[in-house]
Amino acid sequence: MNLQMIQAARARLQGHARRTPLLNAPLLDAIAGRRVFVKAECLQWTGSFKFRGAWAAVSALRGARGVIAFSSGNHAQGVALAAARHGLPAVILMPEGSPAVKIANTRAYGGEVILYDRHSVDREVLGAELAAERGLVLIKPYDDAEVIAGQGTIGLEIAEQFDGAAQVLTCCGGGGMTAGIALALEDRMQVRTAEPAGFDDMARSLAAGSRLRNAQMSGSICDAILTPMPGEITFPILQRLCGAGLVVSDDEALQAMALAFQHLRIVLEPGGAVALAAALFRDDLPDTVIAIGSGGNVDTAVFADSLARFGG
Repeated sequence: MNLQMIQAARARLQGHARRTPLLNAPLLDAIAGRRVFVKAECLQWTGSFKFRGAWAAVSALRGARGVIAFSSGNHAQGVALAAARHGLPAVILMPEGSPAVKIANTRAYGGEVILYDRHSVDREVLGAELAAERGLVLIKPYDDAEVIAGQGTIGLEIAEQFDGAAQVLTCCGGGGMTAGIALALEDRMQVRTAEPAGFDDMARSLAAGSRLRNAQMSGSICDAILTPMPGEITFPILQRLCGAGLVVSDDEALQAMALAFQHLRIVLEPGGAVALAAALFRDDLPDTVIAIGSGGNVDTAVFADSLARFGG
């Protein structure tokens, strides 16, 4: 992985991915006690940064008969749309209990959705079996060099949109977006991860110096970033370039969603709001931070709950 791969991915994304805005609101700054900017990837195609990596990976294929991916919803939607626009079929493995809006949208984008029990089925084994059976190319959600390169284009945009010193906070699951942004901003800005409490495998792994696994795979509303453990490709990049990981509660993520809507008029899902939650509620941060608002694919009931409890 290197900057040249990210720049090549950006060239392939030109005219296909949206350049998302960098937003700021004085009232959010006052709450945080620092300047807080939000890179609104919730406004990206399919409502998530995942479209960047999906397009980068699909557009790099040559002679593929189709693709397969596993995801709780954001990678699923990105791959389904990217594959459809390249004229390729897409099979998407999604865990039972994924948000209904993500399942519905993945199907609407043309993906064939196969639901599985995340407690009893190894998605990687199932994905490999289906890929071999149908002749499909597996596009992993984060441990794929082209996917990482596509997500890294967020960092290239930040470098153009912000001139100054800042720390970048990312919503982190397996680390694909974080790794790409950290590579794109190497020698310019430090990147730090944000995760939900109880599912902070990246923060614990960075502290320990080795990849550690989450004890469970359910129990947080931040479904978009619940992954078993840091990626094999991504972790060494984060280990080299990123600072200590940050952890927030589910309630803090819900409060960040309500504040983002109140002050920026954007919709974030819980997993897409943890970086903003860290920016607002953690103390160990500099005077200026850029939080990635990584996705906005939230079920109506969850969003309504965040507004009812924290909307003011």
